[in-house]
Amino acid sequence: MDCRNAVYSNDYYDIMLSSLDTILGSESICKQEIADRYMVYYLNQQEVPPLSIGKYNYVNIPKCFTILDQFALEISGITRVQTQRNLELGGNGIMIGFLDTGIAYENQAFRNTDGSSRIVAIWDQSENTARNPDGFIYGTEYTKAEIDDALMQEDPRAYVPVQDENGHGTKLAAIAAGSEDIENDFIGAAPYADIAVVKLKPAKEYLRDFFFIRKGAVAFQENDIFAAIDYLNRLAEKRGQPLVLCIAIGSNQGNHGSGGRMATYLDEICERYRRAVCIAVGNEANARHHFYGGVSEGTTERVEINVTEDMQGFTVELWGRSSEIFSVSIISPTGEILPRVPVFTGQQQRHRFLLENTTVLIDYQLGDVRSREQLIHITFMSPIMGIWTIEVFPNRILDGNFNMYLPISGFLEREVYFVRSNPDSTLTVPSGARYPMAVGGYDALTNGVYIESGRGYSVDGIVKPDYVAPAVNVYTPGRLGNYGRMTGTSAAAAISAGACALLMEWNIDTLDNRTVNSIELRNQLINGTRRMANQLYPNREEGYGRLDVYQAILNMRNL
Repeated sequence: MDCRNAVYSNDYYDIMLSSLDTILGSESICKQEIADRYMVYYLNQQEVPPLSIGKYNYVNIPKCFTILDQFALEISGITRVQTQRNLELGGNGIMIGFLDTGIAYENQAFRNTDGSSRIVAIWDQSENTARNPDGFIYGTEYTKAEIDDALMQEDPRAYVPVQDENGHGTKLAAIAAGSEDIENDFIGAAPYADIAVVKLKPAKEYLRDFFFIRKGAVAFQENDIFAAIDYLNRLAEKRGQPLVLCIAIGSNQGNHGSGGRMATYLDEICERYRRAVCIAVGNEANARHHFYGGVSEGTTERVEINVTEDMQGFTVELWGRSSEIFSVSIISPTGEILPRVPVFTGQQQRHRFLLENTTVLIDYQLGDVRSREQLIHITFMSPIMGIWTIEVFPNRILDGNFNMYLPISGFLEREVYFVRSNPDSTLTVPSGARYPMAVGGYDALTNGVYIESGRGYSVDGIVKPDYVAPAVNVYTPGRLGNYGRMTGTSAAAAISAGACALLMEWNIDTLDNRTVNSIELRNQLINGTRRMANQLYPNREEGYGRLDVYQAILNMRNL
């Protein structure tokens, strides 16, 4: 088979490894290298064992991510730095990169005054042609010249058929970098920044089935997200431009701290000159999808999960530190007990509850080279309605603490939640990464909290979110050109990305700081945050405070 087709075919597994790891006979296997350090192999399902955590290792199976949506510029200090004399920042010369659902590129929000596009490139991963970007074996790349030419035609999409069926990506790009529309009283945070877009390829059906992702849910694969980040970084290098990445997708799958594969990759991007990364922390604080517990020698912890309706299935992840080893038993709603399951790594253990006709799969993993944490991955297949209890036992412990996560809200077919949930450490992956700006949300109109905004800290104790930005009813044009409101930490991340572009421009043009990176920009923005008089900082809800890029610049001037 043509390797390009293997990328799209549901008959091929996507397995992501470090470039140092190899698969036997890989010379003849279709593969995609990413960032000179990762390799995605496309394996014919008829020639390899069925997909399982025991066979392929959880870290190598792509996780699935979804979108995080659920007066803003002025309160964030952006309007003042756009308009104040001696500043007048607009993101000139800065590229803002989006990896999301696509973009309605015809929208006036993405055009210059002469009608030409401000979009410098689009990589549509979902369109299978031979016009792949350099270094990639799939998707279709459109250049600025091609986009400009399409805009001059009566039917632009006949020439550049990129669409944003969902609208999420279009709204993000408009909030972060939309051109001024005086008639509709709109302007993006960085209205003169260049825009680069990756339309992410939808997750394959076999992977959606493996994780029991709800039919119709927006879902993207981890390996395609890695490829998108690599593409945007390469594009910025090719054009000699600074880059701000806006990441407004997230997941509850995987390590919720700084040790995961994606967190490590993003940390590396943040250390590079003239690069910045803004990540939404998600909207899971009130979803009841996180449990924090602990055991000591001779005790157990009973974790109750309420399944509100019969459903096809769902997964649960238990994460313990490298010093801890736990085991579990499971009790069904009718009282049938799966006794304590011994810890066997690399071997999936299966049990069928006869009265419920429910099958449970349990996989133990004692860490990988990055996170070194224990993972217990539990899959419930055809669970009936009622309270399912997971009893956690200590095998070898120091502090005995653990975190458990249910899937992100958008993935669940029915309502499922922990009876005794914990709203802390509800940051979606990868916002627990150490160096990117993890952006939470607040309600700028009421000056109140946005209760859905993911709360910190990361599971390894890093202060996240770094700060919060407006996330409720943020005014923005949509994919059809009509104006509306967007709620969710996606909007907050977009505002932050625009603010970073302005601050990057100021550092480079005014301070001649050409080695500025995401870590330095984050520290500058943290230094400028507004803090409420009745709160202690940092805290789990707002991190170090509320975004104010104007105050950040004032503070830098006074140093």
